[in-house]
Amino acid sequence: MIRDITIGQYYPADSVLHRLDPRVKLAGTMLFLIAVFSSRGIAGFALITIFLAAVIRLSGVPLKYMLKGLKAVLILMVITALFNLFLTDGQPVYWQWKFIRVTGEGIATAIKMIFRLTYLILGTSVMTLTTTPNQLTDGLEKSLKPLGALHVPVHEIAMMMAIALRFIPILIEETDKIMRAQMARGADFESGNLLDKAKALIPLLVPLFVSAFRRASDLAMAMEARCYRGGEGRTKMKPLKYRKTDYIAYFIMFLFLALVIVLRVLFGNISIPGIVSG
Repeated sequence: MIRDITIGQYYPADSVLHRLDPRVKLAGTMLFLIAVFSSRGIAGFALITIFLAAVIRLSGVPLKYMLKGLKAVLILMVITALFNLFLTDGQPVYWQWKFIRVTGEGIATAIKMIFRLTYLILGTSVMTLTTTPNQLTDGLEKSLKPLGALHVPVHEIAMMMAIALRFIPILIEETDKIMRAQMARGADFESGNLLDKAKALIPLLVPLFVSAFRRASDLAMAMEARCYRGGEGRTKMKPLKYRKTDYIAYFIMFLFLALVIVLRVLFGNISIPGIVSG
């Protein structure tokens, strides 16, 4: 499961999405997430599914590689769906025991939440898999540059984001090494129920945190040794410039969001026979 985490990793390929300006991909991801959480009807979710499938195809990233990122959050998705299923008020009520109930509203909400979490993971993965950490840093810093007039430390924020993204695959690899070392010494991470598996992961936390703090300290010393003093007066080796394809991508994303909003207004909520959605 550790190796199934795809957010923060980069998949090298020569595709249209890889060549887009990182600012376009950041804005596109935000617009996509707004569309996902704005949609409430079957028509809207169908449009989002078609659009996401087309984007994944254009990215050049294998679908299997992208879908395996869902395994890492499968438990979270199941827990979220169960909470929405059993703790949502509404009509009609199909089953009830004390404060726990299954309603049409709860079923519809659980279905929508599963779809939204799935699209959130896949949409975010498309951005990180097609953009290097350096490009993400430059794009984020350039996008937030107007906030510099309000004395917001834009460069430092972008740098922290880049470091966090770089550390994700490193910590995943470190966790895998620690697990293998402990399994060689008799540790069991596979048998037992969900609670037993969670307890078995506790011994991983101490060496993982120690390793993370050591790497952070080494990185800080390396930056200080190279006289890093923030973003003031720094220049870019590869300045970001918009091209024709970037403007086309902006137009497509805004058109997509507008269509999702129109479908929500026209068709409303999810309509499943016997299930009422709020």
